[in-house]
Amino acid sequence: MAAPDRQPCGFLYGFLFEYDTPRIVLIRSRKVGLMNRLVQLAILAYVIGWVFVWEKGYQEMDSVVSSVTTKVKGVAVTNTSELGLRIWDVADYVIPPQEENSVFIMTNLIITLNQTQGNCAEHPDETTICQSDKNCTKGYIGTHSNGVQTGRCVPYPKDTTIKTCEVFAWCPVENDEKVPKPAFLKDAENFTLLVKNNIWYPKFNFTKRNILPSTSKAQLKNCKYNAKTDPACPIFRLRDMVEAAGQDFQEMAVEGGVMGLQINWDCDLDKPASRCVPKYTFRRIDNKDSAHTVAPGYNFRFAKYYKSPDDVDSRTLIKAYGIRFDIMVFGKAGKFDIIPTMINIGSGLALFGVATVLCDIIVLYFMKKRYYYREKKYKYVEDYELEANASYGSQSDSRDFHGDR
Repeated sequence: MAAPDRQPCGFLYGFLFEYDTPRIVLIRSRKVGLMNRLVQLAILAYVIGWVFVWEKGYQEMDSVVSSVTTKVKGVAVTNTSELGLRIWDVADYVIPPQEENSVFIMTNLIITLNQTQGNCAEHPDETTICQSDKNCTKGYIGTHSNGVQTGRCVPYPKDTTIKTCEVFAWCPVENDEKVPKPAFLKDAENFTLLVKNNIWYPKFNFTKRNILPSTSKAQLKNCKYNAKTDPACPIFRLRDMVEAAGQDFQEMAVEGGVMGLQINWDCDLDKPASRCVPKYTFRRIDNKDSAHTVAPGYNFRFAKYYKSPDDVDSRTLIKAYGIRFDIMVFGKAGKFDIIPTMINIGSGLALFGVATVLCDIIVLYFMKKRYYYREKKYKYVEDYELEANASYGSQSDSRDFHGDR
């Protein structure tokens, strides 16, 4: 009955009063020796190849701080029965004139001319078609209504066989069921976008811009970006950017979309500053999915207001479709610093202990002679003071015994 009580006490005694120290045992085994060297070689390859060469573990890193400004150039000409012969310049199709890290270029539109406030027939759909005044509710405003219902059911001007509820609104109301195809401003594919990008790495007080010092004013005026022939030019043709993202410009121009212009500044500041140059990539952000065609593209409405000589307010309503170019700047810079270098060297040296642990596990638990190796690996030593006292006591007893004789 006393044995179970002694076991916890023995465990506690061993925990408090026993000390483990490593013992070096030289094992002459080809398998274990070769495995140990292979593991050490793998760790060395990881530290040198991945940590220092690939990840540049000897450098201190910093993230980029950036500012972007844009400028669009290009002119398009249209000739329609509704608008006649008309020229479109930057002030017409860039809306608004400036945005933060982005620019919208109108490529298609639905225009409703000379709207004035008054009563007119609502655009026909399943919620506005009526047979009599009983089907219309005075003061009702639907989610997609163009105005407030007056309570009257009136013929629709463009198709007198149909009646719709009359509304107080900007009249005539917009009809946006048919989007012009091809795009109204199909010549926008030849417009150009100048991107001016300034970057700063605060830790290293390093600044640079994407218009390189070697670029002259004449070169900047005549260049166009090309990934192979002119990768440093900051002027991009719209069609080239869309096609670089694997899209068709004329198809995208019909209903609009969102493009991403990515500028990557990955710089090794241990090398000359001239080698720190931007890399441009392009992708469509609003990925087109043939299986999901609800509310495609990118569009919004705006109006231009006028006042006639007889003091009547009027406006031209434009539903604009176009491509928004989002300029995204990212990158990191590195420069040699002794602190990360020493930290990574220390971490690498510590990893060499993994080889010893792995070999110990195999030798002590998986090899045929594991019990023999355990005997050589572990040695149990009693307390020297206890052994000495026991020895001195026996000698005293011996002397007393001989003295009695």
